[in-house]
Amino acid sequence: MTSTAAAGSDSRRLLPGRQNSHQMDRINGNGQKSGIQASTFSDGADEFDDDTLIASEGLSRRTGGFERNAGPGNLGMFGSLKFVLFKSKLNLLIPCGFVAIVVKDMTGNNGWVFPLTLLGIIPLAERLGFATEQLAFFTGPTVGGLLNATFGNATELIISIHALRSGKLRVVQQSLLGSILSNLLLVLGCAFFSGGVTCGKTEQNFSKSEAVVSSGLLLMAVLGLLPPTVLHYTHSEVHSGKSGLALSRFSSCVMLVAYACYIYFELTTSRRREESNEGRGENVGDADNNEAPDISKSEAIAWLAILTIWISVLSDYLVNAIDGASQAWNIPVAFISVILLPIVGNAAEHASAVMFAMKDKLDLSLGVAIGSSTQMSMFGIPFCVVIGWMMGQPMDLNFHLFETASLLMTVLVVAFLLQDGTSNCLKGLMLFLCYLIVAASFYVHSDQDPDGNNPAQN
Repeated sequence: MTSTAAAGSDSRRLLPGRQNSHQMDRINGNGQKSGIQASTFSDGADEFDDDTLIASEGLSRRTGGFERNAGPGNLGMFGSLKFVLFKSKLNLLIPCGFVAIVVKDMTGNNGWVFPLTLLGIIPLAERLGFATEQLAFFTGPTVGGLLNATFGNATELIISIHALRSGKLRVVQQSLLGSILSNLLLVLGCAFFSGGVTCGKTEQNFSKSEAVVSSGLLLMAVLGLLPPTVLHYTHSEVHSGKSGLALSRFSSCVMLVAYACYIYFELTTSRRREESNEGRGENVGDADNNEAPDISKSEAIAWLAILTIWISVLSDYLVNAIDGASQAWNIPVAFISVILLPIVGNAAEHASAVMFAMKDKLDLSLGVAIGSSTQMSMFGIPFCVVIGWMMGQPMDLNFHLFETASLLMTVLVVAFLLQDGTSNCLKGLMLFLCYLIVAASFYVHSDQDPDGNNPAQN
């Protein structure tokens, strides 16, 4: 196995976040050929006697010294622009972002600005995952894993930071909560159901041990959310309004440390497992490990910066349009934050989980759904609390009783369904129907604090 392949495969398998957007390009028929294999030359040795062809092939697989002989070649600025912008059908939605800005500046109609901005963010989020995947080809497994952990849910975190800056603390809490709920119920449910229907199997199997670890981390996240909520609801804080906030900040720091330990443990155990397998001469790779990057390292870094900046710009318009869209559509802000924002922000990721399940790659589907939920609960939420602390915003872990109870029940239901290491279409249907119940609950939910007052930021 080459180090280039290891960088791509390990970072996708181990760490939560966006899973192999390059896989999606291949599923959609848009992927690039990974190059001419060395076996091609061995079959035609009489015609091709130049051994430098094989040597250059080996060089092209080497991390850090990659010469993109196996990819589409040195594309250059215009070639890279064409490849990134025209290789995904979702990019047809990119103009929606520009239209949203024009509508906002000319009319100020937030009822149109909000949906247009949502549609404009979808392809940018998918391309951000693609750029991260391309950059992982040029790094080792550790750095590649950290890249996926950092940019995996970058879209949701960028939206949350803009909401924090605007003082919309409840929007931050509810959008992060909605991301967890949608991944655990909607995404996982659709993946289980689609895989059970299309694969021709009564049951599909997945790694039970990894699912148990992820379920444990999710329960730990719920444990971090419960005490501040219970303290506030029972009015049992030592210093009213301050003790819960201090506890939230302390718990957030502990959760970030726990998540960092989890990442370190997964990376180190994977490296040891690889070394052990290579020592025994086992082939731990797969067909996808022979792929080459489609753009260069500098191009991938440039696209990460460009896409992040553009998502940040649209997120600012999105956050500012939430209240106006709620009034124009007569839809509660809680429903927009918990249901609409996560579904649209993770649309490309949701599709990849379903596609993997339909190809009987259920471990990859769980990596998308469970892994992303784990990252948002153990990293995204505590990270926003710490960032709010730095901004002077009283962001805490008090998600109110209704939302905390919804999260707790969701985690328990998913943990019970994953405990046997198998899935079928019935389990998927159950999870999907549970999500419909949750969505309907938030549509009729009145977002009030324990004293019966509507939060000022909503």
